[in-house]
Amino acid sequence: MGKNLPARPNLDHLRSQAKALLAALETGDADALAVVREHLPAAKGMTDKQIRAASFRLADAQSAVARKTGFASWPQLGRHVEQLRALEGTWSFAHLEIDGQVMPGAAFQASRLLIDGDRFRTESPEATYEGAFTINVEAEPHEIDIDFVAGPEAGNRNMGVFRLNDDQLEICLDMNGKTRPPEFRSTGGAGRAYERLTRASAARPDNVKGGTPPVSQPTAAPQECVGFEFVDSDLLKRLQGEWSAIKIVRDGQELPPPMLKTAQRIALRNEVTISFGGQVMIRALVRFNEAADPIEIDYYNMCGAMNGTIQHGVMKWIGEDACLNMAAPGQPRPADFNAPMGSGRTFSQWRLKQ
Repeated sequence: MGKNLPARPNLDHLRSQAKALLAALETGDADALAVVREHLPAAKGMTDKQIRAASFRLADAQSAVARKTGFASWPQLGRHVEQLRALEGTWSFAHLEIDGQVMPGAAFQASRLLIDGDRFRTESPEATYEGAFTINVEAEPHEIDIDFVAGPEAGNRNMGVFRLNDDQLEICLDMNGKTRPPEFRSTGGAGRAYERLTRASAARPDNVKGGTPPVSQPTAAPQECVGFEFVDSDLLKRLQGEWSAIKIVRDGQELPPPMLKTAQRIALRNEVTISFGGQVMIRALVRFNEAADPIEIDYYNMCGAMNGTIQHGVMKWIGEDACLNMAAPGQPRPADFNAPMGSGRTFSQWRLKQ
């Protein structure tokens, strides 16, 4: 669904472009002649003189503008832009399913989706996601491609379908970025999310810019992962299985109980996966230095914006609870189990599910 439209496209602005193109064409402007020749089927193969003599009208200029931006016709371009305008505003989550599992309302009641043109920001207690999206309103159901620019999913793409009915919005996404869901239903094990949202405000939200791509950090070749091979140990065996979060503090902010309930940590051999509300935030290989006090733990991240980076941390036990304090990639290992504001650290306490 690749289109060549400006951010937050506006139909009045596109109409003005078409009028300007027609005016430039009438004066014999070389760029205007080239645009019409390339994008208007009726002008294919014409000389500059023939194009000027053809007396093309505003409808022809609009058709050229539409085709230049990736649409087959001006009406298709108009439907696309009008649908984007209809999606604008602030949306509250009314229902959320992940892989067929209905999330409790408390898990998403503090979350919201803000849309301005083709840019969005999703705000939730565990993270903020920003990016841009493209829609195809000619397909039924309507299609949507979401490109995450900032946040835990930066660099990833979700494909989905959506349905808008006044102030009610339904979206079904494939979270693996592989196949587009054919219907508005999440299926267990398929990696789909189904959302129903209600518009809280139709006003254009403030400061929704789609995020800033993370600055690329130079990474070493695959040798960077050396040292994360599986080495069996009593500690690794003790950490196997599925764990529930007891407490999580990220950069000085403690995760509220409703979101904490959706947190899950699964360890299999020396690979750990951490998710919130069914969405994977961390997938990493782990290694330990049990000779250190406190125990040293490292993550080699294998997904999302942190893919290919190493995080350093420390670990201890409180009874049967595993407690970890992880630094951000590129930051030194913490010396304690505090995660104050501005530190970039994440403290987490986990309890094995029975």
